[in-house]
Amino acid sequence: MSKPLEGVYAALTTPFAGDEVSTERIRENVRKLNRTGLAGSLVLGSTGESVSLTDAESLELVEAVAEAAAPEKKILVGTARESTKGTIDFTNSLAGRGLAAALVRPPSYFKSKMTRGALMTHYLAVAEASRLPVLIYNIPQNTGISLEPRLIVDLAPHPNIIGLKESSGSLAFLGEVVREVPERFHYFLGSGHVIYPGLEMGACGAILAVADAAPELCAEIFRLFKAGKKDEARKLQLDLVPLNKALTEVYGIAGLKHAQDLRGYYGGPARLPLLPIEEKDKEAIAALFKKMGL
Repeated sequence: MSKPLEGVYAALTTPFAGDEVSTERIRENVRKLNRTGLAGSLVLGSTGESVSLTDAESLELVEAVAEAAAPEKKILVGTARESTKGTIDFTNSLAGRGLAAALVRPPSYFKSKMTRGALMTHYLAVAEASRLPVLIYNIPQNTGISLEPRLIVDLAPHPNIIGLKESSGSLAFLGEVVREVPERFHYFLGSGHVIYPGLEMGACGAILAVADAAPELCAEIFRLFKAGKKDEARKLQLDLVPLNKALTEVYGIAGLKHAQDLRGYYGGPARLPLLPIEEKDKEAIAALFKKMGL
């Protein structure tokens, strides 16, 4: 059964001109992505350095992406704040802009107090008050909090919780969740390493940083899988793994942004405290693209 938001999304980077956000550059990137097979994009995610942005900058970026996206492309938006009230208020400030869903990571500053009860209370309160459908976001490598599969299963029946982005890359997590959540629940993969196996196990798509630099490849894995051409999809998945590892694990956001520059998108610098990559790293990324024929 197909789901309304299924497909592969680019987790957009945030372009900077100097130390200011560049709404024109993000418009240009989104317009180029419109011509790919991606289902849409995520603005203000981890890849977008959302924790380093002000609310005013965040709003500017959302408006720019909404303006540039083609009508058939869906827009997801990261709206998490450290308090429940802050998350609700920021999420609702973005309603009425044609956004498909809000992606909400768990509060993490007081991580030792983020018990199952605290997380249940937080997500249910956000879902109840949010004017946008809610996607839960599990990214333990950044937050230090690993949401448990049982928590996701218990939250899934809420009518305004429509899915999950799971960025740990755990297929065991996927297996525990998809067998127990409602059919309408969207399970998005957050790691480019596991698009193909994740789809085989019941995921409906992926939200990926690597799709900023290789959108065609990421979208094609999904297209081939849905068309029943699984051997071809598996081959492309294996081709993608080294690039995904380099851009998301080895070099990080600064490396991903350089990769965008190489592919004709605008990456530019990351915002401090993230440092630029070294020249040898730039050469390694270029060599990887050359080896892949991209």
